[in-house]
Amino acid sequence: MSLASLLEVQESSPESPITAVLLHELARRNGIVISPHHEKAYLLGIQSTYAVAEKVNALPDYIDPRLHPVPVLGGFRKYRKPEPEQNALNAWRYIMDVRAAKPHSRVLEGRCFAFKDTIAIGNIPQSVGTFPQFLSDTGDYPCPQIDAIIVQRLLLAGATLAGISTCENYSLSPMSYTSAFGPVNNPWRRGYNSGGSSSGSAALVALGVARDAGVEGLEAAGKDVTVAIGGDQAGSIRVPASYCGVYGLKPTFGLVPYTGIAGLLPMIDYVGPMARTIEDIALSLTVMAGYDGLDPRMSPESPLRENVEQYHDTVATFVRQVKDDRALPSTGPNLRIGMITESFHIDGLSDEVAEVVRSAAIQHFTAMGAQVSEVSIPIHAAGAAIWTAAVRNQMASHAFGGRATDILTHDLPHLSPRWPPDQEMYDVLSSHNPAVILTALGETLLTDPRLLPMCSQRKAHRHVLQLRAAYDEALLKFDVLVTPTTPTVAPPLPELNDANATNGPSGIDNPILKMLRMAAGSTNNTSPFNATGHPALNVPCGWGTASNGVDKLPMGLQIIGKRFDDTGVLKAAKLFELGGGGLGTRPASGCNK
Repeated sequence: MSLASLLEVQESSPESPITAVLLHELARRNGIVISPHHEKAYLLGIQSTYAVAEKVNALPDYIDPRLHPVPVLGGFRKYRKPEPEQNALNAWRYIMDVRAAKPHSRVLEGRCFAFKDTIAIGNIPQSVGTFPQFLSDTGDYPCPQIDAIIVQRLLLAGATLAGISTCENYSLSPMSYTSAFGPVNNPWRRGYNSGGSSSGSAALVALGVARDAGVEGLEAAGKDVTVAIGGDQAGSIRVPASYCGVYGLKPTFGLVPYTGIAGLLPMIDYVGPMARTIEDIALSLTVMAGYDGLDPRMSPESPLRENVEQYHDTVATFVRQVKDDRALPSTGPNLRIGMITESFHIDGLSDEVAEVVRSAAIQHFTAMGAQVSEVSIPIHAAGAAIWTAAVRNQMASHAFGGRATDILTHDLPHLSPRWPPDQEMYDVLSSHNPAVILTALGETLLTDPRLLPMCSQRKAHRHVLQLRAAYDEALLKFDVLVTPTTPTVAPPLPELNDANATNGPSGIDNPILKMLRMAAGSTNNTSPFNATGHPALNVPCGWGTASNGVDKLPMGLQIIGKRFDDTGVLKAAKLFELGGGGLGTRPASGCNK
């Protein structure tokens, strides 16, 4: 229908809900006053705008056939909630045993995968870690009618879908106490964070490692998995991987399609594997990577499926070459490792983490002939602030409100988010994840032109480019960069009972402040690379002392590579391992139950 036709329809349809009163209200919101002799023209124009949108909204929905669920053995995807005696860590959301009826290959046969509860899996309810009334008009958790692209690819490669892992509320927390289903416990020490927002994914991978290490009290934790898939917007793969002592990869931006996954903002959305071994990380990346024709995050640099590097073969070849070289009078691969000076001075970094990460990098890389030295990247100290300024002005309405992105994308048709926020959302989420409310308030603040000019948003994006250029420049001199992944080992889960909370000057007993303070700073070394697009991998590197002064918990170092050189990151991690690096044997500690 043409604009002229719509204007005619509006002139003959006085029942339009778009009235002159509403027109003037819209004008006031934009800081203008409409002249009386302009009123009719603008009213007809705005009525036609509404009519166009209403007409399109009334059309039958369209779901791209490329997202249709993969046919599975038995024809039906059975799932169940785990019993408490099978879920002591609260890491499982649903348990299942789903395999493709006709896989295209068997490369993942025998490997059980868990998927973060932000990833659409056809006919399995999705929670995004929050409450059903905020996602659906029915009050029930919505059921996707699509498979995320990575789910399709993994199933068709022979993987077993073992279940859905618990994730944090709206996927917005680097800790593990915000989920609508309760906190996720660290398998190395009950009562401590597993990290977030891929909290359940990390815990389920680490569960097998902890069992093999003889940690007691895990009999009721249920099944563990070899690989879990997590999502990462500021560190949500790498932080929990560090806290739990497993590998976790945030791939290069645009390498792995995000289609069919609930995100926070396309600019910072990533999906990647978490596993016990580099080999499983590499194999999973081989299967998941490559252009899908739907994800706007992908670019001309993104490889077509047929051109995706066989990362697992490359890593295996690299290991053989290293071992052959080490058998000769040679110094081995001459990799150049740059430790970012500023990353060892971020706020809240414990002396123990700094020392263990630094010593591990020097000892285990140099043991294999690599050169390790420091590199100063001054803007890294502002990296987390740049991330915040670049994304917090639009994140809430996209992540929680369902606002369409500014570039074409196939979103999740089964979600009907409640927006704008209301008092119920405030009351419920303040008790579970106040970061959601803070993010909504922050977007309102940062988009108010009376406080900050609108162009400040674009300026923040230019600083992201500046940050990227700084890392790129350093990566001309070094093959990879290294930082501590997190400032500390996993902190204890907080007491969230606010019955005795006060709003006094210190606020130390206020549960909202406790939650916000615990999360603050934990992604200072990880979030910058979500903004810049560089691949980054958590590598377990040793143990640190828990806050109780007795128990020992894992810590990790982060390896960062050139964009689309995920291979270089995997090789460096394998070299670290061959040089004796890794989680190592857990030191003796107190009770682990």
